[in-house]
Amino acid sequence: MRDDPRLPTSPRFWRSPLRGTWFTSLLGVVLLVGVTVLFVTGLLSYAAYNPGLSPVNDKTPDKGLLGFYLFAWPTHPHWLYRLTQGVHVTLGITLIPVLLAKLWSVVPRLFALPPARSLAHALERISLLLLVGGGLFEFVTGVLNVQLDYVFPGSFYPLHFYGAWVFFAAFVAHAVLKMPLALRNLRHLRDERHDEAGDGLTSPRPAEPTVSRRGALWFVGGGSLLLFATTVGQGSDALRRTALLAPHGGAEPGEGPNGFQINKTAAYAGIDPAETSADVWRLEIVGRTGTVRFSRAQLAELPQHSAALPIACVEGWSTSDQWWRGVRLRDLAALVGYESDPPDVFVESLQRHGAFRHAALRANQVADPRSLLALTVNGEDLSADHGHPARIIVPAAPGVLNTKWVARMTFGDL
Repeated sequence: MRDDPRLPTSPRFWRSPLRGTWFTSLLGVVLLVGVTVLFVTGLLSYAAYNPGLSPVNDKTPDKGLLGFYLFAWPTHPHWLYRLTQGVHVTLGITLIPVLLAKLWSVVPRLFALPPARSLAHALERISLLLLVGGGLFEFVTGVLNVQLDYVFPGSFYPLHFYGAWVFFAAFVAHAVLKMPLALRNLRHLRDERHDEAGDGLTSPRPAEPTVSRRGALWFVGGGSLLLFATTVGQGSDALRRTALLAPHGGAEPGEGPNGFQINKTAAYAGIDPAETSADVWRLEIVGRTGTVRFSRAQLAELPQHSAALPIACVEGWSTSDQWWRGVRLRDLAALVGYESDPPDVFVESLQRHGAFRHAALRANQVADPRSLLALTVNGEDLSADHGHPARIIVPAAPGVLNTKWVARMTFGDL
């Protein structure tokens, strides 16, 4: 059965002349760099949520040692999350053709017999299976999340988080096991004919080529370039109309000062307009010295400050800097007993259902003078979709931590 050319377990079943160590090694070099950047920016994205601060921010319980990298997410520069998450999402989508080409190039090895010739070979096969399965899982769930299609069972956050660790562990193991061969191949990368019989990739009876390997690489590169061009614009107002594959591409969702991208509308979040009216809405602030309540008009009478900050979301889209104006968070903390040492804050929204209707911010975020309870944007009152009567805006924080329709703020160590 192993030598029957009609079965995929036979090397003679795979006849493409494109497969070989030269082709696979080039793709591997690209993925080695790209996947490493994806993993690092993914860890940064997770850290930006400050999951160690409060259970409401932690969507991956029982992470144990996998939370070793967590640190207080900085507020400088204010575009930090916009950059790291934009790179994470755009690079991930751009690498899809490279990943698929790489998987296609090594598929004969998945069917090779015997399953294990030695312990090292068995470890290599296991790492390859985890690498293929983990890679497909991470890229598929990532693309679905970007497209806002939550068809997979369970929450995206733990699925993508734990999947990333499985994938990257297999990626590292595979890279270490294949390093001697990879280094040898890299010395011959300029030679398209550098292949070895019995490498498990090169066909012993190749079919007539219809395209050269360099042509195939140009095809893969062209596909990546096309995906890059139709995705990267979601992070730029000037290029947003080119982001044809992004949910937040195309035209802005409105005109005027509030006419910039949003993730959840007030209707989607179930916000009752009666609750946000001037006669009904009150902000409750709790702290060391007790509880105070403010109407929106009373908040507007407090010292007002401005900050130019973007909105940046985990799906990779972002806005340009918008001009926000409102009360500094550290000034609100001072009203309830924290004049010189603003602590963490727990923020609750009028939104009653869905993830991140509650969020926690660290003390360094509260202390930043650009962190506001915003009442206006670009010189106009917040629209309902942008969080009227009041919303949080914090430099470098993921969009979901910039809570909209704020109802209650509790200052204190969390």
